[in-house]
Amino acid sequence: MVSSPMVERPIRIARAAVFTVFALNGFLFAMWVVHIPVVIERTGVEKPTLGMFILLMAGAGIAGMRLAGPLADRFGSRALVGTAACVASVAVLGPGLATGPVSLALALTCFGFGNGALDVSMNTQAVHVERAYRRPIMAAFHALFSGGGLLGSLVGAATLRAGWDVRVTLALAALGCVALTVTVVPRLLGETALDTRTAEQPPLPGPAAHPTEGGAALPNQALGRHDTTTLELERAVLDVRPEHNPPPVGSHTASAVPPLDEPGRQTAETALRTAGADGRDHGRKVVALAMIAFALLLAEGVAADWSTLQMREHLGADEATAALAFGAFSTTMTVGRFGTDRVSQMFGRVAVVRYGALIAAIGSAVIIVSPWIPLSLLGWAMAGLGLSGGIPQIFTAAGNLGSDTAATDMSRVFSVGYLGLLAGPTVIGWLTAVIPLTAAMVVPLVAMLLCCRYASVVAPTRNPLR
Repeated sequence: MVSSPMVERPIRIARAAVFTVFALNGFLFAMWVVHIPVVIERTGVEKPTLGMFILLMAGAGIAGMRLAGPLADRFGSRALVGTAACVASVAVLGPGLATGPVSLALALTCFGFGNGALDVSMNTQAVHVERAYRRPIMAAFHALFSGGGLLGSLVGAATLRAGWDVRVTLALAALGCVALTVTVVPRLLGETALDTRTAEQPPLPGPAAHPTEGGAALPNQALGRHDTTTLELERAVLDVRPEHNPPPVGSHTASAVPPLDEPGRQTAETALRTAGADGRDHGRKVVALAMIAFALLLAEGVAADWSTLQMREHLGADEATAALAFGAFSTTMTVGRFGTDRVSQMFGRVAVVRYGALIAAIGSAVIIVSPWIPLSLLGWAMAGLGLSGGIPQIFTAAGNLGSDTAATDMSRVFSVGYLGLLAGPTVIGWLTAVIPLTAAMVVPLVAMLLCCRYASVVAPTRNPLR
């Protein structure tokens, strides 16, 4: 295990700021969810129509994700976090102001777009902070999202019980979140396109070395532009053989130390061939990460939408008892995310994804065959625990592929994963027309087994995982 290095105060402050943004995002989403019954009553929208509007919101979210990636690469994730958080904060008021189907559809489109852009930008910022820490901390950010959702549900429930008008509640939530955004955004890390090229690299030998977890180097905002150049020169002096010290893809040294066809010389053909191979490898890595994210979020979506009904239909549980299924799943997922970073630091990302998926698969198998309610609850708890750490590892891997388009890579992975979150419950719904709901749970089981098999795609690009 690598000992944790001392972390500078601005980076610790940035970490707290990112925690706040994740919690804010979860809070905003919960404020919309808890007020859905009130919004339906105010607008006169039927449940099937609301389902279509939620799908529209999801589509707008994916559009926001895909746009946010290139914008974050160009202007920096800090600026985009501030913009997207303000948009999402203001947009959460829209459903409360809606008076009919058209206005509700527009409101949910705006909220979905802002939420999707915030998802990508805040995860990009989280990757920068994690890289600065030089140890895994991504899962804790996602745990704070769950914590923010819990806070939002409690606040929403309290205001509904007190009889507050939904417009007042959402207006106060919007104002509070905008004020919080304005306060925390200046404390996030500022980065340029150069910073995103600081992919996971082996630590330098000698006095300039900075030992890191997984080989992640100190980011440029901590080293400074001059220091980065100095470190590159030290690499060249200490080991001029490119096969022993390969430069990261997309870095300045990638073109400075090319493979040589003859001493001191490189042909244009070799340069093009090398660049093409690197580009293809990068693209394949993005696709592989996106597929793993799709599978993990598919299983999570199935648990969120079908766990309660599965318990009720399969075991004849009453409504209150059946609700414990999702409660067991969400509790272990939240708790698991608080512990995932330490596990990842000790055993590496691949182990978190592989053995987490295996635990989730075993939990799914228990759910399918269980004849008792306590055993089924154990299965759902195992599923939540197993899924808790996977997605943070995917985001860390996508943000550290060694290119200058880290946010764009994350937006592609995130949007495909989000499709899995939507597709999972839909596929299960289709299957229930021909097989029992419990039998349809074999879908997330197979998805988890595939994640277990291909978990190695989350390994650092340049450094093998321990």
